[in-house]
Amino acid sequence: MSDRNLLRRGLFVLALAFGLGLTGCNEETGEAVAKIPLPSAGTVTTPAESGQAIAREAAERGQRIQSLDELGDQPLARRTLDIQSWQTEGGARVLFVEAHQLPMFDLRLTFAAGSSQDGDVPGVAMLTNAMLNEGVEGKDVTAIAEGFEGLGAEFGNGSYRDMAVASLRSLSAQDKREPALQLFSQVVGQPTFPEDSLQRIKNQILAGFELQKQNPGKLASLELFEQLYGSHPYAHPSEGTPDTIPGIDTDQLRAFHAKAYAAGNAVIALVGDLDREHAEAIAEQISSALPQGNALPAPPVPSAPSAGLTHIDFPSNQTHLMLAQLGIPRGDPDYAALYLGNQILGGGGFGTRLMEEVREKRGLTYGIYSGFSPMQTNGPFMINLQTRAELSEATLELVQRLVAEFLEKGPTRAELERSKREIAGSFPLSTASNADIVGQLGSIGFYNLPLTYLEDFMQQVQALSVEQVKAAMNKHLSPDGFVIVTAGPHVEQKPLPAPSEKPIEQPSSVPEH
Repeated sequence: MSDRNLLRRGLFVLALAFGLGLTGCNEETGEAVAKIPLPSAGTVTTPAESGQAIAREAAERGQRIQSLDELGDQPLARRTLDIQSWQTEGGARVLFVEAHQLPMFDLRLTFAAGSSQDGDVPGVAMLTNAMLNEGVEGKDVTAIAEGFEGLGAEFGNGSYRDMAVASLRSLSAQDKREPALQLFSQVVGQPTFPEDSLQRIKNQILAGFELQKQNPGKLASLELFEQLYGSHPYAHPSEGTPDTIPGIDTDQLRAFHAKAYAAGNAVIALVGDLDREHAEAIAEQISSALPQGNALPAPPVPSAPSAGLTHIDFPSNQTHLMLAQLGIPRGDPDYAALYLGNQILGGGGFGTRLMEEVREKRGLTYGIYSGFSPMQTNGPFMINLQTRAELSEATLELVQRLVAEFLEKGPTRAELERSKREIAGSFPLSTASNADIVGQLGSIGFYNLPLTYLEDFMQQVQALSVEQVKAAMNKHLSPDGFVIVTAGPHVEQKPLPAPSEKPIEQPSSVPEH
């Protein structure tokens, strides 16, 4: 397999994971799909399976690790998931997969406690989540961090538009598992929200707002969501605003925690070296430690925005271009067709229509990407790139023309079959580790997808025709319906270079932001 194919396959795997929501937190597309880091001390993101542990296990079994070159384009073996599901007495939905290969387990709580539940106080959801591990009765943030570390356990948390999450990875041996779960239950269920920690985190967030003023991509993203969603809860940023953060107090955090971190508002995903009896006991322990209450309603359906262009003047060499339309909610029946169509248009890295025409043939950008980000209600479809400021207007026109042509003609049969093969070949990597699986379970539970969702999705993708993909893309997208935000300098514009197999001016290897 060539180096280019390896790179393309790697980029495609990342796109697949985010597109399917397999990371469990695909909320911030455009602000990006990646998690907004929380400035809470002691926050640790749960890692994937240890490569050393996997290699050691393979060596003990006398197995030989094949190189990627030896694997070629052969599909990888799929990991069969037996997903068990039930509900706790407190109303939390539980999804569990036994996995005894490693003496560990991964636990992930997903709450409908994202910024869409902020109400008229943007930032309260994010601050509540950031403060979870800042203090419990008898322990401050340092003692909590040392408690997890001393048990070989890892705690993680994050807050997004739809959801807030808290996670635990621990050894499954009883002497490590039980104290880790006890500490985790306290952190998630009975945080004390110490005043000094709140002030420290507020200062960090406010400093971050000042840094945002130097980032044209972030400024464009904020403006784009405001233009796209108007008065809808998705319009305001997950991290709050400079006007709202200073006034949020501990009473508001406690009230939000009591409402949004209730057991009935939670999904408990559990994967690892546990049997059903232990899994049920853990789920009940966690559920009973949470405030008792019901699930919160999903955000309302957003109103259709007005298409148009907004420009933010910013002194830089490059201009950020962001285009968006309202997409679909997570359970939309057209999702498989839209996902496959987008992989051909701009979601699959190298080889997509947008990448070939904008980067490869003209050298206008380092990368151009498109994607649907389905959420509880209509999430955005977005296209984003950076290009040289003097070519920004012509590049924008080119991107719009390419989208219009794709909607008019649809994908070719060759493009469709190629993308189907790539999805089939890369899909097994989405269940390669327990951390991957627990993220999938959290997403399946949170968005109320069927337990057979992963297999259903693959079967739906493979059965799609060119006509079905074209119809779905045209049903949900319009060539004239884009909300567009650009950020860059006002400079004299130049015409686009002619397309070529070897563009005269190659794009910068590293984007400005």
